Amino acid sequence: CMLHFGTHGSLEFMPGKQVGMSGYCYPDRLISVLPNLYYYAANNPSEATIAKRRAYASTISYLTPPAENAGLYKGLQELSELVKSYQGLRENPQRGATIVNSIVATARQCNLEKDIADLPEEEFDTKQVSLEERDTIVGKVYRRLMEIESRALPMGLHRIGVPPTAEESIATLVNIAQLDRPESGIKGLPRIIGESIGKDAETIYRNADRGILEDVEQLQALTMASRAAVRALVMESTNEEGRVAEVNPFMRDVFSFFGGGSPWKKALAEAGFPDCSEDDLKPLFNYLEGCLKEVVVNNELPGLLKALQGEFIPPGPGGDPIRNPDVLPTGKNMHALDPNSIPTRAAAETAVVVVDRLLEGLAKQGEFPESIAFTLWGTDNIKTYGESLAQVLALVGAKPVPDSLGRVNKVELIPLEELGRPRIDVVCNCSGVFRDLFINQMNLLDRAIKMAAEADEPIEKNFVRKHALEQAEELNISLREASTRVFSNAAGSYSANVGLAIENGSNIDEQQLQEQFTKRKGFALNSDSPGELTESSDLFKSALSKVDLTFQNLDSSEISLTDVSHYFD
Repeated sequence: CMLHFGTHGSLEFMPGKQVGMSGYCYPDRLISVLPNLYYYAANNPSEATIAKRRAYASTISYLTPPAENAGLYKGLQELSELVKSYQGLRENPQRGATIVNSIVATARQCNLEKDIADLPEEEFDTKQVSLEERDTIVGKVYRRLMEIESRALPMGLHRIGVPPTAEESIATLVNIAQLDRPESGIKGLPRIIGESIGKDAETIYRNADRGILEDVEQLQALTMASRAAVRALVMESTNEEGRVAEVNPFMRDVFSFFGGGSPWKKALAEAGFPDCSEDDLKPLFNYLEGCLKEVVVNNELPGLLKALQGEFIPPGPGGDPIRNPDVLPTGKNMHALDPNSIPTRAAAETAVVVVDRLLEGLAKQGEFPESIAFTLWGTDNIKTYGESLAQVLALVGAKPVPDSLGRVNKVELIPLEELGRPRIDVVCNCSGVFRDLFINQMNLLDRAIKMAAEADEPIEKNFVRKHALEQAEELNISLREASTRVFSNAAGSYSANVGLAIENGSNIDEQQLQEQFTKRKGFALNSDSPGELTESSDLFKSALSKVDLTFQNLDSSEISLTDVSHYFD
């Protein structure tokens, strides 16, 4: 057999049909009848599904590296120290203003003026402004520092068959504890801590984003308290070697009863939050304890041994272990989800919040886009159950309508009066993997956009219709054809190969890269001819010419802009 260490290889992306390989397809000709045992990252079920369909793989999931906070260094660390100094001297009109001047100068040396709106010039003397205005300047810098410090970075590489250490487990559980899980009746730790001081966690986050110093400080305290509480849980089961031994909740409950409270309750009290509700903490930490047991289980090597012996590998879902801990333990044969079930109701609700925040943030900068380009990837839509799909629908002013079995095969336009804003035009660039997995959902998007374009509404309230009318006249085509907005590669083709062109060519200019991108990705999906992708690069270029900004909301703590080369494509 072949033992394949992913993620991912070339075999499953060789030329040929998308599904149902024939003897003329490269993956089938190369692998033939050789068993393909494939170690695959648990957070990437979309490409694992391609490996199953096109390379006949039996996958064995492995845990992604735990992510820890990036921390601060050099000028950023100096800036952090200045902020702490200001917190103690802010009411001193002379020394407080002098420290703010130093904070502004250091922030500009660290190039933070590119990320912080309205950061004063170095020559500006903050003695001329009020205490509240100085607080706002420092609050904005402090908030940006916290974002940099808390940026999740992978802690090395995962070793197959080696469970994470206690420190690595803490990093994973802190991220799991941040999320509310209403379907299980569990509040996230930030919400519980916020409620203990009479504040809503969302309000703290929003005010911190606005640079209100008090809330930025509160958010930092809340973050540190969360880490301390989770550390207290993990340390209860940590042995002398720094690894999690047997988790024994019974003995801990006995000690808690006689010791005056649970270890995490004590940790929160020591961090300055003594009034957290035990009724809210107990279900959360019971859940985290279950996650801890699963995180340290070693099923990855036993899973491989079972496969080598021709035994059954238990199936299990793939996805983000933070958002969906059911992915744990690893060592299972991964599956994704029913593509016809997304976007789910929860994903649609979350998408509306994201879109509102996006437009709100742009409005603060004096912008209101008429057209937004979307990049849609398979993995993130599996992890979030279709949030990116729902974001596209929300911008257009449409909503998914599930049937009695939960399948989403219909969309409805939201009336303009209810929407409260113009319909935003969208252009969707779908990856080859997304096309393979969610062809029906691409049809759904196309139907929603065409419905918006054909709606009898004023063009100043419907940018989809406005741009489609312009393109119909420009290209001499029908309005319905001009409203095509969902594009991908040709069937059986993947990527724009822009990255390869850059790596292999020394004299390639920007115009050539644009032509390569639009030709490779300019195949349009038309819901009037389901499943067909037709070459429409001119229409793709025309749609892109109307775009004001590009948006991609990744749901991943494992990768970012500098971690993957696909942003070239």
